Amino acid sequence: MRIAMISMHTSPLEQAGSGDAGGMNVYVLNTARHLARRGVEVDIFTRATRPSQGEIVAVEEGLRVINIVAGPYEGLDKEDLPTQLAAFTGGIVNFARCFGLDYDVIHSHYWLSGQVGWLLRDLWEAPLVHTAHTLAAVKNAHRTQGDTPESEARRICEQQIVDNADLLVVNTVQETRDLVEHYDAAAERIVVVSPGADVELFTPGTDRNTERSRRELGIPLHTKVVAFVGRLQKFKGPEVLIRATAELMRRDPHRDLRVIMCGGPSGAHATPETYQLLARELGVERVVRFLSPRPPEELVSVYRAADVVAVPSYNESFGLVAMEAQATGTPVVAAAVGGLPTVVDAGETGLLVHSHEPEAWADALAQLLDDDERRIAMGEAAVEHASQFSWAAAATQLEAIFADALSIEIPDCHARRAIGY
Repeated sequence: MRIAMISMHTSPLEQAGSGDAGGMNVYVLNTARHLARRGVEVDIFTRATRPSQGEIVAVEEGLRVINIVAGPYEGLDKEDLPTQLAAFTGGIVNFARCFGLDYDVIHSHYWLSGQVGWLLRDLWEAPLVHTAHTLAAVKNAHRTQGDTPESEARRICEQQIVDNADLLVVNTVQETRDLVEHYDAAAERIVVVSPGADVELFTPGTDRNTERSRRELGIPLHTKVVAFVGRLQKFKGPEVLIRATAELMRRDPHRDLRVIMCGGPSGAHATPETYQLLARELGVERVVRFLSPRPPEELVSVYRAADVVAVPSYNESFGLVAMEAQATGTPVVAAAVGGLPTVVDAGETGLLVHSHEPEAWADALAQLLDDDERRIAMGEAAVEHASQFSWAAAATQLEAIFADALSIEIPDCHARRAIGY
């Protein structure tokens, strides 16, 4: 089986945690890796952003990333990418023609790629499987005050993809409900595939591992540590954690606490200083420390160094950070939104917060930071919980879904004429 994966707006090889690179990048790369290891040939098509990338990047046997030139390498925001849909699609068609490739199934990720996949579906007469990752209607329903709403144009494009994709893959049952409620999707065409974590890399550390991780990060061994991992944008809620930190320090000025914010700015108006200035204004700049995004091999040290990982997002289709944290044995305090109630076993591997008010978050964080016995027990339970989710299992499910998609009959031009198109 040969699969064409489409990830137009961000390459799976980009560092997750800044710009437009996030959990979707991790999802695409890891599912593709494990599909390839099962003998499925996978080409991931993405837009080239610098000439040094080269056209074809061999990731491992059976898996390549194809960089398609569509528009200038630099200077195009994600909001401008719809202007390059035709160029990007043309580049894919030309690549497949030049190398004599036929793809059995198209798997598109995010709405921009879904529009490309929809066209390729008809050109290649191959079934389209689509994973949205985020949806405009859902983001608008949960957007923060002052945050820019997703456009009606995007919502219309998503509706077209939902109407025309052969199968829709979602991360959680909640996403199924979102598609049915907001996009009138047919439930029988939706399949839930839980993402995973790299449980071979993200493993619980020994006391010595934790000590080394803290030493590398310059954190005192006996300080309580809360970590945030992800893009620094309003939708991910870093401001919620910083304000909760200020509330914790207001309640107890002598609390020995460090908050690690690991990620880069994301969004049209975001700068590295945005949240640093907030921490300074709230008087917690000594407590809050900012780290640049880092690859998984280094990120594991951040998880191990933390007593608690906070995920204060306003919505998450799944919540990969929460899953990776639990795999390392670190309990999670997360917003009770999107897929996070699935990822976090509330009361057993972490806590869910049903608000984004700083006081509520300070209460939840204090519960775990001040109760060593409960926090340690949750960390042990978290490892077992995370072991139920793996990328290998996700890839096995996807391969079966692709096989099912192959049995879907796509009318060709002659058939359409015959039935009166």
